[in-house]
Amino acid sequence: MSASESTQHLPAPPVAPDTSQRRLRVAQGILLLFHVTGFLGLAFSKDPAFYLQFVPLNLLLTAVLLFAFQRDRGFAFIGFCITTMAVGFFVEVVGIETGKLFGQYSYGATLGPKWLNVPLLIGLNWLMLTYMAGVLARYLPVGGFLRAVAAALLLVGMDICLEPVAVQYDFWAWAYDVIPLQNFKGWFAVSLILQVYFNRTDFEKRNPLVPFVYLLQLLFFFGLGWFIR
Repeated sequence: MSASESTQHLPAPPVAPDTSQRRLRVAQGILLLFHVTGFLGLAFSKDPAFYLQFVPLNLLLTAVLLFAFQRDRGFAFIGFCITTMAVGFFVEVVGIETGKLFGQYSYGATLGPKWLNVPLLIGLNWLMLTYMAGVLARYLPVGGFLRAVAAALLLVGMDICLEPVAVQYDFWAWAYDVIPLQNFKGWFAVSLILQVYFNRTDFEKRNPLVPFVYLLQLLFFFGLGWFIR
């Protein structure tokens, strides 16, 4: 047997055990840098408009890094992404046009270009939040529907922290400057539907970057909302 034949059945050389951890730390460092810079700029700058123009870029960067750590990116995952973005976007279109889902509101300029009076990035935002909450809920030792409920509550919790910041920095504005309870009920209902769909879609639902991103965004919006009171 030749030397080349004898090596055909040898196992592939193992990947260095700390390679994935290094990638994770780099991604966390980049996201932390962007969020800390944004927090300081919005909280202390006399010209927050300069930092607000980078909000769409920050959202896109977060999405790219987040989904880079999703190992299973097969057809099921791609289908989930497309469906969730479409549902999230058109739910907002219905919400804007009717005022019956979340209350009466309108989008400002901060989130970038719009179609049908809704920023194009809103679908991506719904996807990221649905995905992160769904992955986090997988840590709970409960059944599928209770897990979906828990994940929907995580989304509502994020929205509660986000709302004061969004209103202050022209993400969107509410009629009469009042955030209605209907908004949170609508968020929960839509989130629950998307979480049931998430649980029933067959792809690997693990991502080591998710806990960091969710906590980072939660602290960012909670801290900024507390600071601007």
